[in-house]
Amino acid sequence: MKALVLEAYNKLVYKDFPDPVVAEDEVLIKVEAVGICGSDVHGMDGSSGRRIPPIVMGHEAAGVITALGKDVVDWSIGDRVTFDSTIYQLDDWYTRRGLYNLSDNRMVLGVSPGEYRRHGAFAEYVNVPQHILYRIPEGVSFTQASMVEPVAVAAHAVELTPVEWNDTAVVVGAGMIGLFVIQVLRARGCGNIIAIDLEDDKLTLARELGADVGLNPKRDDIRKEVEALTEGRGADVAFEVVGISDTVRSAIGSVRKGATVTLVGNLAPVAEIPLQSVVTKQIRLQGSCAICGEYPAVLDMIAREEVNVDAILSAEVPLSDGAEWFQRLYKREPGLIKVVLKP
Repeated sequence: MKALVLEAYNKLVYKDFPDPVVAEDEVLIKVEAVGICGSDVHGMDGSSGRRIPPIVMGHEAAGVITALGKDVVDWSIGDRVTFDSTIYQLDDWYTRRGLYNLSDNRMVLGVSPGEYRRHGAFAEYVNVPQHILYRIPEGVSFTQASMVEPVAVAAHAVELTPVEWNDTAVVVGAGMIGLFVIQVLRARGCGNIIAIDLEDDKLTLARELGADVGLNPKRDDIRKEVEALTEGRGADVAFEVVGISDTVRSAIGSVRKGATVTLVGNLAPVAEIPLQSVVTKQIRLQGSCAICGEYPAVLDMIAREEVNVDAILSAEVPLSDGAEWFQRLYKREPGLIKVVLKP
């Protein structure tokens, strides 16, 4: 088969690659659409430390089952499917408690952090275990289904956060995940949603997709503006969807006493926090890791058009052109958010 292989940092090559070997509990999927994630872009240059070459990246995908392992049940050749990005253990302390995203010895498709190497979906075919599969509803395209994973990441973060009717929420970072957080919050009945980003075009899109206000730290005093919108208190919840010290501080600085700040972004391995502010305001900080059962709900939301994934899509291009589009994303080309590759 053909695959887009990270042969060395900053060196992506479209080339022949060995076909996947399907285990007894796995299916083989012909990939019809696969999205480039921001973590893949950062993995390309080695900055994340989680894509050690050589590796076939790609974990946001959809396609058609073309072969079944001998222990596979309830799935058939020809089924249209998408799948979780995390391959988790079924017989595991965390999985048994409904926390499969924290399963010991879990693996992420398209990732090679050193402990394991699991080739992903920037290829014509990919193999995955049957227990992470989900059927694509009628009316949902392969391209739309390839974006279920980032929506589910956003949905998991919202699910973990105590959002009440008419609460005010701040979303720091209006990239793809942030835009999906905004849409899920709106679907969940959140009151006032404030988007924060350094790029005005992203703030414009955030307002189109459900944010009430867009603030740019280059010109706006974030704390002052949020307090003006919340009778001087600050927001009830905040979502940090970047993962660097400045944005973490911005999220913490925008909330009221007793609020919850959910940390979704993890661009940097270490970030500073205003510790005294967190303690004296009794702010709850929590991390949100990946996905934990949100796929069915998200697929339904996309099918019912409660979440608009098409608004995030910037381009659909052949997998053979993937290296070029990686570079365009890496250089932060204006207006470019989500690129979906078609093998």
